[in-house]
Amino acid sequence: MEITKKPFGITSKGEEATLYTITNDNGMTVSFTDYGANIVSILVPDANGKVVDVCLGYDDLAGYEKNGPGFGSFIGRHANRIGGARFELNGKVYELDKNDGENNLHGGFVGYNKFMYTAEIYEADDTISIEFSRLSPHMEQGFPGNLDVSVTYSVTQANELVIEYSAVSDRDTIVNLTNHCYFNLAGHNSGTILDHKVWIKANQFTPTTPDLIPTGELWDVSGTPMDFRVAKKVGQDIDANYEPLIIGKGYDHNYVLDIKGTEVEKVGELIEEKSGRRMEIFTDLPGMQLYTGNFLNGEKGKDGAVYNKRAGICFETQFFPNSCNIKSFPSCVLKAGKQFESVTIYKFSTI
Repeated sequence: MEITKKPFGITSKGEEATLYTITNDNGMTVSFTDYGANIVSILVPDANGKVVDVCLGYDDLAGYEKNGPGFGSFIGRHANRIGGARFELNGKVYELDKNDGENNLHGGFVGYNKFMYTAEIYEADDTISIEFSRLSPHMEQGFPGNLDVSVTYSVTQANELVIEYSAVSDRDTIVNLTNHCYFNLAGHNSGTILDHKVWIKANQFTPTTPDLIPTGELWDVSGTPMDFRVAKKVGQDIDANYEPLIIGKGYDHNYVLDIKGTEVEKVGELIEEKSGRRMEIFTDLPGMQLYTGNFLNGEKGKDGAVYNKRAGICFETQFFPNSCNIKSFPSCVLKAGKQFESVTIYKFSTI
């Protein structure tokens, strides 16, 4: 295994960004940048050994400075939506950016994917890791507490991309961290993901209002287009006449994962049959947003690619959206001095 690094450009603020690339001995190569702690590319082999990039993204730093879709992005301080762009904690109301209608999405106008991070590299026999860390100051994005936050990406010889989140705050706050990688196992520039098969270990999902804020209910997936407990093609039901799908313009929903939550468990699988590539998803978090790139619209990406509607699919492990305002949901509150830790794994193989 090896890790290399090279300049990745200079930000509009004059900061020098670096591209870090980890390569294992089994055909997997993953690149990251300290600008935004973003995943830039994921190259993995197919059943015949052909290696392609399966992660949507940009060729250069300028793309990641804009990055409206959030390609490969580290998301925080709070991933997904907060209704009314406000929450109450310890009797105090905190007002956040209204960057998604009247709601807050992925932290606000300036997300964690738009800051520079300090990088530390760790090497072992079968794993190379890179830790990106920074201090998110008190009231950044409107959230209380100075938050020491880090995301560590590891590439293993087993073709795993391991993502470890860690955070500690000097005040009570809320924390919901995720990654917003868009996957296309046929190759990032190969068209839609409608023929990909998906399996999700979830009996329920959280229905939403028309502006995609959970109602607080948990709906059973049985007998609905939301059911992925048996693997099926994404395109099979995506345009069904079913209100949650109409609201989301496809899948853009939080699944209530059927796991204990005390350890990392397998919660999902993505298969592209023509290439034979498979990606398994593991996490210890209670929810996962399935998003099918419904709002992509001619986004110009790397290698001259143009990403249109449903060109990629996201599996965003998380606390449920708006959990800070819905007491029945698992809590994303982080108490002062307590450490938040979570792990998500994307494991690549062939069928």
